[in-house]
Parts: sequence; structure tokens; C-alpha cells
Amino acid sequence: MQHSQTDHTPFRIEEATISELQAAIRTGEITCVQIVQGYIDRARAYNGVASVLVTAEGQPVAPASGTVRAGAALRFPTATVAASDIFPDLDRYQGKPLEFGRMEPTRSDPSVQQQFGMITGIPDGSQVNALSTLNIRGERSAVCKGDLDRHPSLGALPPGAPPVCEFFRHYPDALEHAAELDAKYGANPDLEKMPMYGVVFSFKDPFDCRDMRSVGGGDAAYDIDVPARDHQLVGKLREKGAIIFAKAVSTEYNGRAGDPGGEHLPDEILPSILGYQRTTWAGNPANPYDTTRSASLGSSSGSALSVSTNLVMASLGEETRASCRGPSNHNAVALILPHKAMLGFDGGAVGADIYTDRTGVICRSVFDCARVVDALVDAKTDGYYDPRDPFTTVPRSSILATPYINHLSHGGSEGALRGMRIGVVRESMIIPEGSLAERPIVAAANAEIKAILRDHLGATLVQSSDPQAENDPELETMGVDFRTAVARLVSIFMPDLLFRLGADGQPVYREVAEAIIPTPFVAGGMPSLASPTVAAGAEANFQPPKIFGTGKMKPIDYCVALTEGKIAPPRNLDIHSIQEQELATTFRFHIQQYLMRRADDWAAKGFTETLTDFAALNARSKFWGDDQRAAFLNWDALSDPRNRLDGRQGVNERIMLRELLRRIDMMVLLENKLDGFVRLHSPWVPGKIGHANQPRGGMHNITLESFFGPNAGLTEILIPAGYVDVAYDPVFTLSADRKRYLPTASNTPTSLAAPGLPFSLVFRCEPGKEDVSIRIASAYEAASRRRVSPPAFGPI
Repeated sequence: MQHSQTDHTPFRIEEATISELQAAIRTGEITCVQIVQGYIDRARAYNGVASVLVTAEGQPVAPASGTVRAGAALRFPTATVAASDIFPDLDRYQGKPLEFGRMEPTRSDPSVQQQFGMITGIPDGSQVNALSTLNIRGERSAVCKGDLDRHPSLGALPPGAPPVCEFFRHYPDALEHAAELDAKYGANPDLEKMPMYGVVFSFKDPFDCRDMRSVGGGDAAYDIDVPARDHQLVGKLREKGAIIFAKAVSTEYNGRAGDPGGEHLPDEILPSILGYQRTTWAGNPANPYDTTRSASLGSSSGSALSVSTNLVMASLGEETRASCRGPSNHNAVALILPHKAMLGFDGGAVGADIYTDRTGVICRSVFDCARVVDALVDAKTDGYYDPRDPFTTVPRSSILATPYINHLSHGGSEGALRGMRIGVVRESMIIPEGSLAERPIVAAANAEIKAILRDHLGATLVQSSDPQAENDPELETMGVDFRTAVARLVSIFMPDLLFRLGADGQPVYREVAEAIIPTPFVAGGMPSLASPTVAAGAEANFQPPKIFGTGKMKPIDYCVALTEGKIAPPRNLDIHSIQEQELATTFRFHIQQYLMRRADDWAAKGFTETLTDFAALNARSKFWGDDQRAAFLNWDALSDPRNRLDGRQGVNERIMLRELLRRIDMMVLLENKLDGFVRLHSPWVPGKIGHANQPRGGMHNITLESFFGPNAGLTEILIPAGYVDVAYDPVFTLSADRKRYLPTASNTPTSLAAPGLPFSLVFRCEPGKEDVSIRIASAYEAASRRRVSPPAFGPI
């Protein structure tokens, strides 16, 4: 636990802030070497295997060892869980063959093994598996491992060593770099020039780090599994005194990227991938508050988990549509997720969707997050521009001109937000009729928002409305809310949206078809697999346009009437339904670009990397699920950067939707004279790994409303808001045709051990007003202080 240095309590790295760490360095109480060694010791204690195989009969498997971490080889459980414990009536199942769990050698290093196929969590586990690679000599690369990473002072490399290892071994590891810092600066570092001095970082696996294995989390046999250069943000942190300590476990390739469809189909399927924030090389993490549960509902799981369990002090994650906020929510840590064009990501990393991929800063407090964001400014340009990331080519006026730390509200004192009007996004708190799963968190969040933001900090709360959310009679209700703004703006900024077909081949907005003359409606082949409506094992299924319309209005006249409020909008035209997107082809573009750049970077240094295209990636990879093997073959087969011309266009939808959502937010802010918004990140507790997902949450337990910020590319700040002590976990039932397992809501409560499972609030404001978001979020954090360090992973 952290302590201030004024009471002379000995410094501990657990729960320490950046300020406390640097104060301890300056007083000589601790050195950089001691800091790094402390984190290595914690990794050795807590960063082991956190999942067990799910097998056909639950029979034990042979002992197996994995790659070396923190000085010791991973050891895998021999006990397994019978599939029938999760999937009822398994003897009656008649669907596609299931991919049961098994141990196999990895492709990157056949001498080590990893779990493939079905897995689940370990009750009362002692490990979290947050970090995939530690920056420790001999274990930081699979190509240059062991003696092939021998320190230059110890003599020549063994005969036959890959030529690049002679180059690579001259990079100091984390301990050696810490020793260099101690020798050069001692207790007197220049914190103005090096504001991150001594701060130990992890990075989501896709970030390129020149001194650690960096292959997007995949199990791919590169000639050189480290990049020739750092991601720009990694390099900036090095310059500012940070210690580049570890790569964090994540869902490989930033969420596996979906399947564009094609001739390749999986031979076996996984009925559930809930909680599989998993890489083939590094395995799956577990939630530190309940190790049977998911560490995330997005792919930057290890980033937030490593911060929460004090395996590092700070981490950079990446979010496409859930991958920083979800992990931060599940692990009770703070997050600043800057807007899409502020911090680069795709310039030196493997992304999933370049139109929404962005970097997030994760720490245990928003105060530390703000310090990291400020440290990432390029001292030469006073900005964040990355020449390799075109999304950072934005007007400099759109970037907050003052440091984030200038806008922090430190005291959380009574009345600190008096005079501010904050919109409460009720769409984030819906409870379907008869459902119990959402009630514990929604009730706790409602009470928290009123008690802290209104009653203590003095803000005026103004709520939106949703038919499935209960409005609070004590609060003011918006005049123009999100539903009204959507109806006014959709015909102008994204009219195509009104003429969509759903997966059932029928119009998404039935009232539109009933009002207009016969008109073509367009379907897609595959929604983005970030979509909650896509189930595990779903396959692409293209539908040609169809004619619908039984009314008398011309479609364009319908749009005018809708915009002017002359007709009622469709009942389901809201900020939930408009988030659905067609899967774009950008992953195919970006992988090819990344591999080309990586090979060119090594060629410039005189080394050869032959894994240079998607075909080579597939030929030299293994995947923990056969569905991804098939999907990656389909990705390689793509030739056109456009979707089918007679269907929905994924790239177009992303650009139009971003504009529409930003206008919706601004209309609601302006019409109601609001300073910002607060929303509940998720109404559900972390799901059980490999078990049933929430019926309306898709395979990852994600609500459509939660996509608003990512699809709009808006800055969001997430703060832990408390814990709940009861859960209603869904279960699987076998479908009537016996071919599928369906998630089914349950009314059976599960009591949760203290402190319970976390939930979080998310704050956002208009672009360019991030200072307001920071003020609101930091005042809330300072007043509430809801984070509890995971009890099972305390000091060692």
C-alpha cells in the first residue's frame, strides 16, 4: 500500500504514485535498480499461468513448460475441466465439432508449449498472467534467447547465432538500464527534462519496443522477433526517463480483427470466447478480484491488469472500441483515452481498425495518467505528431494547449464542481424488462453519481431518457436528448443508416419501410466483430440489396420530415442501434503496411526479415483458435480495399459515423447548456472465462452504447467508482436444433468476496475542452477514492 513520505513510513512500490516514487529516489530511500528488482520479484510471484484447459472428459494432461518469465519457465496445470461442466447436454449436441483444450508447441519456439483451444479460469488462483515478455536479458526475445542474448562483456555469442543477436544484445535490459540511470543521476535526476524518471512501464503487446519481442501478441516465427525501432511513444518515454519493463498480454492483433468471409472455414469452433483476452504466444489473463473471471471486455487486458496488481506503475494500452476502457473498468484503474488524432498508435504497432485504434494511458490514478500524457509531448514540436500515423495530421488548435496536470482538481472538496452542468447518459444504464444482471451495478452507479457529483461536489445533473432506463425524479431531464438529436441529424450526415437490413434480412428501422415507397435497402456481409450482435463462431453471410416499402412517401421526403420533427422517429433509432458497422478491409491494408515497414527498417540496419506479407504471416503462425486460422487466410485472400460494391462500405461508415456522433454530442451539450457527460462504462460484472456471455452483450459482453466515444474518436476519462457484491451470471442452454449453445439469462445470484467486482464511470466533453473533462474526473476521483488494491495480490 502507498504511504506519503511525511510520516516516515518506508517506501513500497505497491500502490505508489509517480510523485511518491520520485520523492523516494531523491531522498535516497530507493534506487532505480531496487525499483526494477521489486517489480521483477512481483512478476515472479504473480505473473504465471492463470487458466486451465477445458477438455472433452476432464482428464489430466501431461506436465508441460512454457517460455521463461522472470527467470523461471512457465508451468501449466495438468488438471483440466470437463466441457460438460460448462456446456449442458453435451452428449446431445449435434453442431460443428468443438475445439477442446490441448497443449501444443508454439510456432515461434517449438521447445516451449502453450494452451490451445478451450480454456477457463482457476478458482482462487494465485496468478494473473498479465505480462507476456519481461525486458530481462535472455528471455526478452525468442530468436535471441538465453546465451544468444549474452551481455557483450561476457564474450562472443555461441557459434551459429543469428547475426541480429550480436546487434540486439547491446541493448541494456531493464535492470541494466536502471543501473545506468543510478550511476548517471543518483538521487538528483532532472525531473523537468525527465518527468518519467524511474517509472516502470508495460506496453500492450502490439506496441513496437526495440528491446523486446514485439509481434502483435501472435505466435509468428519472424526471422527477427524484435523491431528495428521503437514505437514513437515508447521512444518518447525512454527519453523522459521511463524504464521500458514489459510487454502486456492482450488479445492478439488487437482483438483478432474479425473475419471478412471467404472460402476458408474453421474445422472446429469455440462456443464461447468470453474472457479470452488471449495471445497464442503468452496465454490468457485472469481478473485479480476473482480469478475465474475476465480481466477485460477489451484487448488491452494485461496493461490494466499489470497496473492494478502492481506489476508496473503505468502502461500504454490501445483501444479500437473497448480495449482500454474495458480492462480499466475490470481492474479498477484510471484511464485517460485521448481523442483519436492526439496520440498516435498505428505508426509503430499492429492495429485492428486504423479508423478507431488509439493509445490509452493507464495508471492507478488520473493524476498519474495526466503526468504521462504530458510527458508524451514532443519537446521539439510541442505536440504529438507522428509522421507514420496519418491520423495525427490534425490542426494544432485541436490539441489542448496547456498541460493536463494544470487542470487537475486535487482536493475533491465540497462544492468543487458547483456551477457545472453534467449530462447523465441514461442509455448506459438500461435494464431490459425482467433482467437482473444489470441491477446491482446500475443501482450502485446511480447512487454514486448523486452522492459524489451532485451532493458533495455540487454539480447539477441533467439526465437523458431511454425507454429501458429509469429516470430519477430528483434530476432535471434534458430537453433535446440523444434520441432527438439522432432524429434531427441522421438524414444529413448518414442517411444510408436509415436503409439498412439486419441479419434477418428485414429493415433495421421498420417504420421507415412502412412510410416510404418501394426502395432498395442494403445489408452487409459481416458486422464488425466488436459488435455485441455478433456471436462466437459467426460466419460472414453477404445479402444482396432488397426492395422494401409499403408507404407513400419518397425516401428523401421522409428524411426531411424526420429532420424537421414532422413524423415520429423509428422506436429503435437511438445511440445504440446506430453504432453497428460493417467490417472494413483496413486490417488487410494495415498488416501489409506494418510488415513492409518492419522489414524495411531492418534492411536499413543491414539485416533481413523475410516475413514481409500476409501470406508469410499465415505460413509461419499458429493460432489458439482454429477460427482465427481460417479468418487470417480469408484476410490474405482480399484484393480490393473496398467492400462489395452492392453492399455496405465499412470505411465510409466509419468516417460518416464519426461526424454524426460528434454532431449529436455537440447538439445535446449546446441545447442543454452542459459542460460534459458522465456515463456508466458497463452494467455487467466481469464474465466468467469461457462461460456464457450476457444475451444482449455479444461474445465479449459489450453494449452498443459504449461504442459512442470510440466511434466518435472523443477523449474519455475513466475512474473506478466502486464494487458490487452480487452477480447474476448467464448460463448456456442447448438450442432446439441441438446445433448451438445459447447464452441464457439467470436469476440465480452469486455472492462475491470482498471487495466485490468493480465498476467505473466515464467522463467526456467536447473536442478541445479536455481541460473540463480532467477537472470533473479528477475532482470525482479525489472525492470518492473508490479503488481497492486486489487483496489476493498484495505485498510479497
